[in-house]
Amino acid sequence: MSELRAGAALPGREGGRREGGRSRQADRGGPSEAAGGARARLATATGLLERPLTSYYLVVGITTLLLALGLVMVLSTSSITGLIQGGSPWSGFQKQLLGVALGLPLMWFAARSSPTLFRAAAYPLIGLSVLGLLLTLIPHVGVSSGGASRWIQLGPLTLQPSELAKLAFVIWGADLLARKEKLGHLADWRQLLIPLLPGAGFLCLLVMLGDDLGTTFMMLVILLALLWVIGTPARLMLAMLAMIGLVLLILIVVAPYRLERLTGFLCPAGNPVGKYQQCIQGKYAVGSGGWFGVGLGASREKWGWVPNSTTDFIFAILGEELGLVGTLCVSFLYGGLAYAGLRIARRVDDTFMRLAAAGATAWIVIQALVNIGAVLGLLPITGVPLPLVSYGTSSLLVTMVALGMLMSFAKREPGAAQALAAAGPSVSLRVLSWLGLAARRG
Repeated sequence: MSELRAGAALPGREGGRREGGRSRQADRGGPSEAAGGARARLATATGLLERPLTSYYLVVGITTLLLALGLVMVLSTSSITGLIQGGSPWSGFQKQLLGVALGLPLMWFAARSSPTLFRAAAYPLIGLSVLGLLLTLIPHVGVSSGGASRWIQLGPLTLQPSELAKLAFVIWGADLLARKEKLGHLADWRQLLIPLLPGAGFLCLLVMLGDDLGTTFMMLVILLALLWVIGTPARLMLAMLAMIGLVLLILIVVAPYRLERLTGFLCPAGNPVGKYQQCIQGKYAVGSGGWFGVGLGASREKWGWVPNSTTDFIFAILGEELGLVGTLCVSFLYGGLAYAGLRIARRVDDTFMRLAAAGATAWIVIQALVNIGAVLGLLPITGVPLPLVSYGTSSLLVTMVALGMLMSFAKREPGAAQALAAAGPSVSLRVLSWLGLAARRG
């Protein structure tokens, strides 16, 4: 009996130890609880991305960060350029700051405009772009630089009409295809491409008369984005890609300096201070930045080693001064902009807004990828600026208006109007009210 009682007590003691172990494990949190917590955090993050105003706040936040970064990098690079040219180290930064000051009210106005206003501006913008491109070809009216006539002078500002042509083509092409879809004219490929394709060809011809292959390429990117979103058959898309590739190849071959750029990209070996200086020194600058860079303003390559360090190759100086971490952050910002723009295009109900959002997003993000790829030696040099970061008033103003248009469309996503009403008046309205300048109701 004593043995039986002793033996019977053993399982109880083992059970007590097991229960104690389970209680201690519960106190510490087991693997299942940790996995549940991770799933909860992931669900929370996913819920944030599914909110109605996510696209709007992403576009606003990313635009603000890129504008601030652009001002800092323009100050860093243009100050050296000004000193080398014997001018003021502040002149480039002052012009860029003026561009931001002019662009902010334009972007605010675009963000508060309706799609009807954008559609009404389609043909006037196209006409203004054509007029500006023609003016650049007139002697003593167009401003030439490096053998190319792409600019016109308006007071203290030097404007590039080809930048406006990109925005005009996005709005005009989206309006045209939206009207054709409403009339049921997209079943026939002729109705789909005419007059969209001839219009794109005419704008590209005017841009190429100014010897600007980079902007021409971006116009063709916008064309392909519009055709893709509207649902062009795969066979027709392949034919368009083949035709565009052939045209670009011909344009490269007929110009010796473009062919030299292509051969330099395919065979990058050469003198680092010779004809391949830009691509070689650009990679030197990015590589010398390391993980965290040499510090803002401390770049060595911007002292005349990297040509166009304030415009086309500003990303090289950014990589040198901010390092790999800085370049990855900038890349993630453009990736976030791509997500926000495509989210807007997917969620809006109106065909025009869907097409215009997709076209503007493709233009800005692919232009950034082309610029970054050229600096890193992954793509041939095309001469397109880094959106919102590179020095240049025309590109800055037009890109800010395009982003304001995206903000306007984002506020028309399902549930966005109700979310804005629940959030109360905007910061700008609260500031105007505090100053006594807000419109009174009642």
